Amino acid sequence: MTISNHVSKRFHVLLLAAASIVFVWSVIRPHDLFTWFLEVIPAIGAAVILLFTYRRFKFTDVAYALMAVHACILMVGGHYTYAEVPLFNWLRDHFHLSRNHYDRLGHFAQGFVPAIVTREILLRLSPLKKGKLLFFLTVSVCLAISAAYELIEWQVSVMTGTAGDAFLGTQGDPWDTQEDMAMALIGAISALLLLGRLHDRQLSKADQPRSGSSMNSR
Repeated sequence: MTISNHVSKRFHVLLLAAASIVFVWSVIRPHDLFTWFLEVIPAIGAAVILLFTYRRFKFTDVAYALMAVHACILMVGGHYTYAEVPLFNWLRDHFHLSRNHYDRLGHFAQGFVPAIVTREILLRLSPLKKGKLLFFLTVSVCLAISAAYELIEWQVSVMTGTAGDAFLGTQGDPWDTQEDMAMALIGAISALLLLGRLHDRQLSKADQPRSGSSMNSR
């Protein structure tokens, strides 16, 4: 194992440990256990997949860091419910906002983080190259994820009635679904514009060991 790989592995372990601490905190006396489960289950599912595929497919450090942050956002929202996160209640009251905007942050992350993850998967596992088509397809995938999540929220609310209101989190806004998807779109585009070059540098480093090993095997 090279020094850079060793450093990356330690970084990944630290990210997992930090996310695990937040997970344990989030499940201790949450606002509502049912809502907590609905909000946190995507993070649990993603963690299981990442752990089982870690040896075969390692993401870049920036992708893992973003996924850990996104998991923490989900777990904080699950603990308090998205409409009652204390810091954002304070921001609402202090700046006389119309609502608690933690939900908007969550949906921004729902576009921002999957954009880098999707971009990496497409670049490493498909014939796609960097360019406009990659940009378009990445944003499209993020919008599809956002739309699928809104459909799930709708069905959970229909099936559970008032028990699903905290999960839906509209806070009385009739355009909440459309605004959530708009935030995911903004998040996806922002991630590609802000982190594209950093992501490319980390991808090039990730490709170097594979290139070297393939040359040595010839």
